[in-house]
Amino acid sequence: MAALSPSLLKLTSSFRLYTPKLPSNQYFTPFPRRRISAAVEVVKKSTDQDNKIVIPAANQSEDNRVVLPTNQSSGKLLRIRHTCAHVMAMAVQKVFPDAKVTIGPWIDNGFYYDFDMEPLTDKDLKRIKKEMDRIIGRNLPLVREEVTREEAQKRINAINEPYKMEILESIKEEPITIYHIGNEWWDLCAGPHVESTGNINRKAVELESVAGAYWRGDTDKPMLQRIYGTAWENEEQLKAYVHFKEEAKRRDHRRIGQDLDLFSIQDEAGGGLVFWHPKGSIVRHMIEDAWKKIHIRQEYDLLYTPHVARADLWKISGHLDFYRENMYDQMNIEEELYQLRPMNCPYHILVYKRKPHSYRDFPIRVAELGTVYRYELSGALHGLFRVRGFTQDDAHIFCLEDQIKDEIRGVLDLTEEILLQFGFEKYEVNLSTRPEKSVGSDDIWEKATLALKDALEDKGWNYEIDEGGGAFYGPKIDLKIEDALGRKWQCSTIQVDFNLPQRFDITYVDSDSVKKRPIMIHRAVLGSLERFFGVLIEHYAGDFPLWLSPIQARILPVTDMQLDYCKEVTRKMKANGIRAEVCSGERLPKLIRNAEKQKIPLMAVVGPKEVETSSVTVRSRFSGELGSMAIEDFITRMKDATENRTFI
Repeated sequence: MAALSPSLLKLTSSFRLYTPKLPSNQYFTPFPRRRISAAVEVVKKSTDQDNKIVIPAANQSEDNRVVLPTNQSSGKLLRIRHTCAHVMAMAVQKVFPDAKVTIGPWIDNGFYYDFDMEPLTDKDLKRIKKEMDRIIGRNLPLVREEVTREEAQKRINAINEPYKMEILESIKEEPITIYHIGNEWWDLCAGPHVESTGNINRKAVELESVAGAYWRGDTDKPMLQRIYGTAWENEEQLKAYVHFKEEAKRRDHRRIGQDLDLFSIQDEAGGGLVFWHPKGSIVRHMIEDAWKKIHIRQEYDLLYTPHVARADLWKISGHLDFYRENMYDQMNIEEELYQLRPMNCPYHILVYKRKPHSYRDFPIRVAELGTVYRYELSGALHGLFRVRGFTQDDAHIFCLEDQIKDEIRGVLDLTEEILLQFGFEKYEVNLSTRPEKSVGSDDIWEKATLALKDALEDKGWNYEIDEGGGAFYGPKIDLKIEDALGRKWQCSTIQVDFNLPQRFDITYVDSDSVKKRPIMIHRAVLGSLERFFGVLIEHYAGDFPLWLSPIQARILPVTDMQLDYCKEVTRKMKANGIRAEVCSGERLPKLIRNAEKQKIPLMAVVGPKEVETSSVTVRSRFSGELGSMAIEDFITRMKDATENRTFI
């Protein structure tokens, strides 16, 4: 059931099932395989002004484009998806009369519904879709009815739907609303819907998959069958969406990570724990190195802090009270309880507290690539995107009230510089303001919120205001980056905190020798290295730019007669900081194909002529054949391209 009341919205949010969802704004274009920059350029041109998404259809030019509406931009689409959820539930109960219905909302790309029933197969989905088509073809009306709570209870008991009774008990509003499909099926629902099932284009609806979901996210409660579907206004939109999904599947970081030997998650070690392989570790090193250089230049002090601490520290911070369900069990060490850290913040505060501070010391900026551990249900784990141990690019700024705006602006500049290095130049920015329950005075909230607004306006970034969406301890800015498919990923966040300085009683001495409390700003740019790496893999489809590529050049001998020369070329390249390797033992065409499969940016082919002239013949994945060039020239061009973040 969708268009839920506040009570039901709260209920649906309790499901602890992670489903990697496609974003509400999608693009599809047949991306040139070797020119991600070209793909990004197409995406940049593809956003309409009215919150619709423009997608070049398969085998069509950019001028002949498909517009994919969103739930926000099209009330018609939202009603279609909402009604499709009900039609699917009706179809399921016609095909499987013993199935019990629970909740089924619309989502960004369609809808889902949860059922208490036996596990479903792909064959079952086809039967359900066929029944849906029949219901749609009958053009049955959707009829809204208001009933008393007692009448609703009576009807639910009559059809023996225990989950509906639980849902009814969670609804606090009166009257109770019911939607009927014809006179054959009904559910508790607040709407909206299309007028009749005939308003749905059956060729624009598809059932996609089945997943498991615990009722109310509780592992002690029944495992339900969740059926996902997608629905659009017309068949052309569905086809464009399917092409988008295929491109997203091709870019799946889990598959590419395995194909390119970048990382793994080992069952023997446990779920959600990432092993960075040598090639993935090189990319991580490049990310960390770029991150550290920028932070040092921006006058941050780098820290390394422990992975565990006494449990009392997390009691002071409030994590044991408000975040316990995401923390691992405590360890008893010599009669004291210790806790794996879920956050880095308390450690940075302890570093601040190690000595007294004057107003002259501010701002104080500290940053750490700190590994944290958070408990996630096994069903929620998903590649690099949802893990149990990850490294945050965490930083905290301690400053005075009148420094907030300048510090926030500095963080925005730093964020832009870092993200641009990795090819992200389009963002969605949200400013979240004071919620109903919060700490801190009205005056400091007003000053901090105004400082965030002023910093964003100085930066010239467009942003949306999320009224009441801030944390209880302060306002915040959230930034989502847009990848080559137009998907948005939450990465960067900037949060003002009035809570932890008070909990840890941190102070400074002002110009009048009076003790005061500093402002604390939490700040992350990449979010977590694991998740950001996953986003990078999918953004580039594994075709990393030259400066990030684990192996930048592969030297290929035509025959083994040139092998010694190839090794000498490789030694020279490595001495100049270039990541190069020799590959031999196969015929040249196969060596080239293998390098292509491994997405090596540059191949240097060596035959008798190249040995004689101390040269190499270069082939680029991004630019094609580059011809013959002297070794020194090749090295110089590679170093320049790496330093300037360009291609050869």
